Amino acid sequence: MFHVVIPARYAATRLPGKPLVAIGGKPLIQWVWERACVSGAVSVIIATDDDRVRDAAISFGADFAMTAPDHASGTDRIAEVARQRGLAPDDIVVNVQGDEPLIEPVLIAGVAEALESRPLVDIATAVAPFRSLAEFLDPNNVKALRARDGHALYFSRAPVPWPRDDAAGGSPARFSGAWRHIGIYAYRVRSLIEFAGWAPTELEQTEKLEQLRALEHGMRIHLLKVELAPPAGVDTPEDLERVRAVLGSR
Repeated sequence: MFHVVIPARYAATRLPGKPLVAIGGKPLIQWVWERACVSGAVSVIIATDDDRVRDAAISFGADFAMTAPDHASGTDRIAEVARQRGLAPDDIVVNVQGDEPLIEPVLIAGVAEALESRPLVDIATAVAPFRSLAEFLDPNNVKALRARDGHALYFSRAPVPWPRDDAAGGSPARFSGAWRHIGIYAYRVRSLIEFAGWAPTELEQTEKLEQLRALEHGMRIHLLKVELAPPAGVDTPEDLERVRAVLGSR
């Protein structure tokens, strides 16, 4: 049993009003909500600080929660929802980003099940193999180092693991054994609340990767392996047109 919370912030530097941009006659946030609703979650809540997003949620029948406007991240926003709704410490909450209308429901359920089946783990997320050297070298694609038991060792924007014997001119020539991090998280509520209460850590601020805060504090993160990374979400007008083309063809 798990809950899904979808953080939906109206303001976005590269695509203002992103949750409400139209795709196939529906707002972007509705596509995400519909995907989450068929994942097996017992509840799906849109978390926002904007009346326009709230009104849209009401219009298509979604549950919603109004949250503070000053949250630094979506994680902080879903932690507020967990407190508002009085979720139990052992409940599981999946953070589904509000700009991923192509996310697969099976991935949402998969990270929740990965956490539920591992009672000593605090957080579950997902990884997929890299498909090209260019993907591996791109700092926007986060790399995850995975232990044999599936626990996360580290996350980085740098190309790791570094193939020492296959690097020429200061650049790797191969990427076998590397894992691309997929930004979906399942939390135990007690871990979520604790995590949100900590200040950003040095490694987190250096790499600009929030999950490093959990590792620095000793939390256990399980990395669920999937075959393919899901299609990228919507960050730019170009992304929006790409997603419109995909959903328009279905």
